[in-house]
Amino acid sequence: MPPKKKTLAIVKIQLPAGGATPAPPVGTALGPHGVQTMDFVKQYNAATEKQAGSIVPVEITIYEDRTFSFILKTPPAAALLRQAAGIDKGAATAGREQVATVTSAQIEEIAVIKMPDLNTSDVEAAKRQVAGTARSMGIAVAG
Repeated sequence: MPPKKKTLAIVKIQLPAGGATPAPPVGTALGPHGVQTMDFVKQYNAATEKQAGSIVPVEITIYEDRTFSFILKTPPAAALLRQAAGIDKGAATAGREQVATVTSAQIEEIAVIKMPDLNTSDVEAAKRQVAGTARSMGIAVAG
């Protein structure tokens, strides 16, 4: 087994699936660490092309020898909720304003998608987390 590489930095950014470019935020996040931004952009776009149209967070681990590895995360709950509700953005004043409604079935669907990145293995707890995000965005949960 080869010796373990020493980690230099861990960078987290949210990028459009299949549409990353070497321009900021990618260039500004990776450039100071000496990573070839085009190499990352090509690999990221190839890995996310099937999810085009959504935002996919990525956690990039940069090693001392200027190589990198990355882990794709699930899209943010807020982005999934906006997509399910068919709106562009949440309420300007959450708690006072209601901009859309989603069904409990949609909440469950989003909770199942988000499960790998949440700190629970219980679907009910995941649904409560997603419903809380919906409330804070001014999206009501029906049913």
